[in-house]
Amino acid sequence: MQSKKVLFISQAAMIAAIYVVLTVAFAPISYGTMQVRISEALTVLPLFTPAAVPGLFVGCMIANMIGGSILPDIIFGSLTTMAAAAISYKLRKHQYLVPLPPIILNTLVVPFILYYGYQVNLPIPLIMLGVGFGEVISCGILGTVLIKVLSRYAGRIFSLNRKMH
Repeated sequence: MQSKKVLFISQAAMIAAIYVVLTVAFAPISYGTMQVRISEALTVLPLFTPAAVPGLFVGCMIANMIGGSILPDIIFGSLTTMAAAAISYKLRKHQYLVPLPPIILNTLVVPFILYYGYQVNLPIPLIMLGVGFGEVISCGILGTVLIKVLSRYAGRIFSLNRKMH
C-alpha cells in the first residue's frame, strides 16, 4: 500500500515538473493572448494515471507563477486545468475523448481571464477562437501523438497504476 502512495506522489511530481519545464522552455508561445502551450499535451496523461490530475494542477500553477501571471490566472487557470484533467480521467475508457475536456474548458474559461484580468481589448469570441486554436494544437494534435507513443510503453511506465483505482 505504501509503494502505491509513493508511486502516485512520484508520478504527480514528475508530471508537474515536466509541465513546468515545457512551459518555461517554450515561454514565448506559452503565455499571452495567442498561445500554444506545448505542456498542455500532457493533459492526456489522466488516460494512464490518476496522478496526472494533481500533477497537472500543480505544474500549471507553478508555471503560471514563474511566468508572472496575475493571481486570477494562477488560481482559475490552474483550477481549469485540474477540472479538465479530472474529466479526462473519467473519460479514460474512451481514449480519443481524453483531449477534449482541456480543449473545451480552456476555450471557455481562459478568454475571460485574458479579457477581465489582463484587459485584452478583443471581443471574447475572438479570444475564444485563439485559445481554442492553441488548445487544439497542443491537446488535440500533440496530445493524441503522446497517447499513441505512451500506449506502447504504458505497461512499463505506469505499471502499478491499474491497482490504484
